[in-house]
Amino acid sequence: MKTNKYLEELKSQSVADLNAQLVEAKKELFNLRFQNATNQLENTGRIKEVRRNIARIQTIITEKASVAE
Repeated sequence: MKTNKYLEELKSQSVADLNAQLVEAKKELFNLRFQNATNQLENTGRIKEVRRNIARIQTIITEKASVAE
């Protein structure tokens, strides 16, 4: 249920907003990887979650681009 609401929220946003979210998610992933490498990360499952969110955002951007053509 949580992912369905997140997907609906993403689909309702513009491409510019999605690109901004994509940049933020990639920054978060970099920080999580850095924390993991220095053994400061407590919740390693967050890396997997952020990677999936990045993929979801990219998929929706691609869908919107194909509809616009």
